[in-house]
Amino acid sequence: HAKLDTGVKSPAGCLDAVRAKLLNLQKPSRAFEVGRHHYDIGNNLYQCMLDKRMIYSCGYWETATTLNEAQEAKLDLVCRKLDLQPGMRLLDIGCGWGGTAEFAAERYQVQVVGITVSEQQAKYGKESCRGLPVDIRLQDYRDIEGTFDRILSIGMFEHVGYKNYRTFVHKVRSLLKNDGLFLLQTIGANRSAIKTDPWIERYIFPNSMLPSPKQICSAIEGIFVLEDWHSFGSDYDKTLMHWFRNFHEGWDSLKDDYGDRFYRMWTYYLLSCAGSFRARSNQLWQLVLSPIGVRGGYKALRYRETNPFNRQGKTI
Repeated sequence: HAKLDTGVKSPAGCLDAVRAKLLNLQKPSRAFEVGRHHYDIGNNLYQCMLDKRMIYSCGYWETATTLNEAQEAKLDLVCRKLDLQPGMRLLDIGCGWGGTAEFAAERYQVQVVGITVSEQQAKYGKESCRGLPVDIRLQDYRDIEGTFDRILSIGMFEHVGYKNYRTFVHKVRSLLKNDGLFLLQTIGANRSAIKTDPWIERYIFPNSMLPSPKQICSAIEGIFVLEDWHSFGSDYDKTLMHWFRNFHEGWDSLKDDYGDRFYRMWTYYLLSCAGSFRARSNQLWQLVLSPIGVRGGYKALRYRETNPFNRQGKTI
């Protein structure tokens, strides 16, 4: 998902900043609020708007021409960056509707645990991943237990909050094997902040905020080795515009459930966020982190295999 941060200050905005400074707005007791407010508002909306796998994060458009292709290219790139091998145990923190877990289990023969704070996502994911070695759970990241070969988190770090970045990173490290890899995909801000845009906070994503490079680096310092930092925020502009077109063209099937006010709100959300990426005000990053450093060095990947079904295929 995407969020707009205009940086505009107002009396209400100043009060929000004080509140964010004094309180932990993303503490465990508030972890499920965004699930109820945003992700549980109706799977029919997201089925209309998103790709066939229901991936609600930035696609990768390097060689893609459709939304389905862009999301599959992103998922394949993530799996290859993690060097997934058959039989590995993978944790997906913020698994959404289970599309990433399903892709990894089917294409890379791994076992997946996926967690989400949305009841509707968990229900949908369990059904879509039926028959696969995938366990979808309604759970906060702070409550995860176990050990994993690989961990990924796509589009969830925006809900962690600056007071919890270090807690999140410590938790991931405690779950990851010493020779494991962690991939973090997040929207990012050019400057450090402690809250998000007031309109986004009220109407779209409560208790959310975008991390800066400084905040991310401070969180991982001394815990992880930074192996790769990949920036492709302009791809989110294109992704959001495809989401908006799908939403707009499918509105007749949604309007009785959501109403005109929702249409105006959702249109503003999608198009203003697209504009923020087009203006380079917001960024999209994929980081690959290792606990003790990859022996011999990490090979950074950017492009999709010529044939994604050929595991020996060369990159282009």
